[in-house]
Amino acid sequence: MNTQYRKQLPGTRLDYFDARAAVEAIRPGAWDTLPYTSRVLAENLVRRCDPATLTDSLRQLIERKRELDFPWFPARVVCHDILGQTALVDLAGLRDAIADMGGDPAKVNPVVPVQLIVDHSLAVECGGDDPQAFVKNRAIEDRRNEDRFHFIDWTKLAFENVDVIPPGNGIMHQINLEKMSPVIHAKDGVAFPDTLVGTDSHTPHVDALGVIAIGVGGLEAENVMLGRASWMRLPDIIGVELTGRRQPGITATDIVLSLTEFLRKQKVVGAYLEFYGDGAASLTLGDRATISNMAPEYGATAAMFSIDQQTIDYLKLTGREDEQVKLVETYAKEAGLWSDTLAKVEYERVLRFDLSTVVRTLAGPSNPHKRLPVSELAAQGIAGKVENEPGKMPDGAVIIAAITSCTNTSNPRNVIAAGLLARNANRLGLARKPWVKSSLAPGSKAVELYLEEAGLTADLEKLGFGIVAFACTTCNGMSGALDPKIQQEIIDRDLYSTAVLSGNRNFDGRIHPYAKQAFLASPPLVVAYAIAGTIRFDIEQDVLGVTAEGREIRLKDIWPSDEEIDAVVTAAVKPQQFRNVYTPMFAARVDRSQSVSPLYDWRPQSTYIRRPPYWEGALAGERTLSGMRPLAVLGDNITTDHLSPSNAILLDSAAGEYLAKMGLPEEDFNSYATHRGDHLTAQRATFANPKLFNEMVKKADGSVQQGSLARLEPEGKVMRMWETIETYMERKQPLIIIAGADYGQGSSRDWAAKGVRLAGVEAIVAEGFERIHRTNLIGMGVLPLEFKAGENRNTYAIDGTETYDVIGQRRPRADLTLVIHRKNGERVEVPVTCRLDTAEEVSIYEAGGVLQRFAQDFLEASANAGQNAKEQA
Repeated sequence: MNTQYRKQLPGTRLDYFDARAAVEAIRPGAWDTLPYTSRVLAENLVRRCDPATLTDSLRQLIERKRELDFPWFPARVVCHDILGQTALVDLAGLRDAIADMGGDPAKVNPVVPVQLIVDHSLAVECGGDDPQAFVKNRAIEDRRNEDRFHFIDWTKLAFENVDVIPPGNGIMHQINLEKMSPVIHAKDGVAFPDTLVGTDSHTPHVDALGVIAIGVGGLEAENVMLGRASWMRLPDIIGVELTGRRQPGITATDIVLSLTEFLRKQKVVGAYLEFYGDGAASLTLGDRATISNMAPEYGATAAMFSIDQQTIDYLKLTGREDEQVKLVETYAKEAGLWSDTLAKVEYERVLRFDLSTVVRTLAGPSNPHKRLPVSELAAQGIAGKVENEPGKMPDGAVIIAAITSCTNTSNPRNVIAAGLLARNANRLGLARKPWVKSSLAPGSKAVELYLEEAGLTADLEKLGFGIVAFACTTCNGMSGALDPKIQQEIIDRDLYSTAVLSGNRNFDGRIHPYAKQAFLASPPLVVAYAIAGTIRFDIEQDVLGVTAEGREIRLKDIWPSDEEIDAVVTAAVKPQQFRNVYTPMFAARVDRSQSVSPLYDWRPQSTYIRRPPYWEGALAGERTLSGMRPLAVLGDNITTDHLSPSNAILLDSAAGEYLAKMGLPEEDFNSYATHRGDHLTAQRATFANPKLFNEMVKKADGSVQQGSLARLEPEGKVMRMWETIETYMERKQPLIIIAGADYGQGSSRDWAAKGVRLAGVEAIVAEGFERIHRTNLIGMGVLPLEFKAGENRNTYAIDGTETYDVIGQRRPRADLTLVIHRKNGERVEVPVTCRLDTAEEVSIYEAGGVLQRFAQDFLEASANAGQNAKEQA
């Protein structure tokens, strides 16, 4: 702590750390040019880092250098129940390992506050046309997840610094935005900015509040939980100037889908973006949050907005205490985080985007950055007149229409717009098509209250959009079962069926196994497509229905005006609604007078929670990085959904067969995501996505065969992926994966790294990695390697028959050599970049992973403490 920069915050009894003074002491005049992100990082350094290294660390920010690692100490960790529970399973396993090695397991605890919100485990088994959907879905969730919830209940008592928000209360990011983030903390007499990591790639949602919040994998979160600094180099900080104003009828969803396409093309992967300009100032906090939420879809690490009057208005709207709101404004203005103090900021790169160019749009199919203006649906061959047989579903049938995801339901304008469109549709006699499974799953209970206040609940329910949950649901692939008759018709007719949702992800196979493709849309457009019933529909021009008088009804006839939307938002959304929801939710505290064992009593028959194997068997052995065989040769844009799918488990899958053998009825197989606390189930999800294209598996015509398939070498036998992995595991055969660009994009799930490590994968060579997945690989002791620019798997004619070695000294971003041994005896040496980017990452990798590294440090510290105690005695 650098006390020389500790000062009193005017008008308060709190102190703060004056990062401006620290920066100006090194280079006068430098503060005014620093981006917002650098200012927050500078404060963190001044308050937390070793005084001996402060000047060198600050110079990295001031001089825009990227030569040294510097520490970042997030104030808290936020988790959802899938990755959060998995991280806590790892810590419970770590306690067992520490106990086995003679240490005190009770001393293994999160050091920083951990907030776990149970939001990812509810499936929409009952749709929004069932008045009892919420109660029924919650009952099913509790039954299916009894093992998981039993473990989570134990963690509340067994671990210090862990708070749990139980199921049925909302989505982690929306709760974080509406309540959990104070924006500015006041702790131990000091005011400082809120900063956090979250075990979900959409954690940047609260970047809209001016809070640095980034998504990390469970393994990186464990590192932060256990009190270690998150070491980093200065990221690329890119300014994004928003100009213009949106056109009438354009939603925040349209804006973010357009921005996502634009920013992907601008290659902002891994960067921190800072949005500013007149366009940014015109956006509500809800609009900003929609943009920040989708940072992983355009590849950025963070999507920052500075603190301004819109921030203050939002904090008041969501019921924050007056004293807290005043603290945010006072601190931001004094410490240089208020928007007006950023006029002279200099960015190394600036992008410009005109909001007035945005038109009504979808994204899809398959990728959230594939913008699809609705005016072009017919021209692109998606919409169009098709002959449909009476009594049967049409081609392109929308089988799922879901208003879901914190991306959109945290924005009152979006939700109110959907309600008003539903009201207008009902007045004209329109109805949802019978094959559409519709649902409304807000990320906050406050949404229910303001919809009721606006008088729109009944109109949404009439069209099948009753509230089915306060959880992630369809956006997370938890869309639940279809009506069996509808599912059978899809199978029998091999029907092109689709989903339309107001979520943030639409990767192939994610939303539902029988939704062949999925499209992202604003909440009001989701309602419109439920009425249309097919994606083969020009939503702007085609006729949705006919009135009793014979007048044709089109989208423009039911779309509410901006003036009406804003008027209803102003009248219906009130601070007391948020207080009514969150005051009791956060007042409830665990009775810590109850005592539990520091070691979890693992249930041997559980398929949800099992003692992790990371200190046993092959994982405890040496990684040789020699004689590796390819498990898969893959193209570009391999997502974590390909690596470890999240959706429903089918009976004929490897995981489904295993669960059946364990005695689970098929109706309770649940999702892949919910079983990630049991490695025996989760391993069987590795590369289990039926949409996978492994280039080692070819059809007779030479094209790549789609499916969860691999080719066993040296036999050349094509097998299901899991059987191939099992065979290699029995042979103790080290493996490698060869891939294209943007490897590991998508959700932050750590099982995308755990699965390949448990399969025996020691290294992955790709053209490029998404940041979160790369850190997860390192956290599991898998070596990420990158082809040199302009080179790839095709450059070296890789076909999967080869074996591979990696040679060279592993240092941050060092050049290593990938040695390819071809089947004909030829040896090829390929230069690759070691993507261990920092000394900390090298240390974690060499230890075998995050948990192994912590165990080593913990036992060493315990031994040193014991020795010191003896000497003092």
